[in-house]
Amino acid sequence: MICRVLGVSTSGYYEWRSRPPSARDVADAHLLNVIREIHAASRQTYGVRRVHAELRLGRQIRCSRGRVERLMVLGGLQGVHRRKWRHAGGRSPAVFEDHVRREFVADAPDKLWVTDITQHRTVEGWVYCAAVIDVYSRRCVGWSIADHLRTELVVDAIDMARWRRKPLPGTVVHSDRGTQFTSWLFGNRLREAGLMGSMGKVACAYDNSLMESFFGSMQIELLDRRNWSTRAELANGIFEWIEAFYNPTRRHSSLDYLSPIEYETLHTATDQAA
Repeated sequence: MICRVLGVSTSGYYEWRSRPPSARDVADAHLLNVIREIHAASRQTYGVRRVHAELRLGRQIRCSRGRVERLMVLGGLQGVHRRKWRHAGGRSPAVFEDHVRREFVADAPDKLWVTDITQHRTVEGWVYCAAVIDVYSRRCVGWSIADHLRTELVVDAIDMARWRRKPLPGTVVHSDRGTQFTSWLFGNRLREAGLMGSMGKVACAYDNSLMESFFGSMQIELLDRRNWSTRAELANGIFEWIEAFYNPTRRHSSLDYLSPIEYETLHTATDQAA
């Protein structure tokens, strides 16, 4: 009956059922297993583009992106998707000129940093995270986690970035107009360190889009994927995501799918050799 409905011969059906898998099917099965490994190692966050980049750059396996997409659909694999971004804190008049003007480009490390705050709820209450990103390599060079939104939160993140990177005077630190960034304490800490403040317009996501992209990735790849019981549990999760995954491992589309640390290592060595 099935053969009649499908319009195939009975002998053809039995021949198909007893036929061994083709070389293409065997190769697809092997590649799908590799894709599953890559997807699991990315904490189930990589989509087609990053899985394809890992196959090409990390595993030296040549295949088309369409084939990767087909096999991921077949295997029920997909990347995580972006959700609505949430603002934290109020907005105040600018105390610094906008030195970036949406041009998030730097030709060397520690020329331009961007910073902002995100928040997430646990059963115990809210957790706040301030981070500092080096535009050159998209590396998170400083961060701070607390249960409050006081200015010390962002000052601690800046202090970590200064301690790690030891930037020369003149590094631009770009932010939005949150009250923490317009405070006297924050401005004074920048001046003491020889850093140059910069601010975008009020309620304009594009004026600090690179920083929002970083927090958007954190939101969909870590924060929104489970419920967090305690502040300490979430703080440990953020620390581990930044230092064990994002900086050393996570492939970044704007860096030719290198991780931030790989990009810095490769390009700094090239510049020194030149």
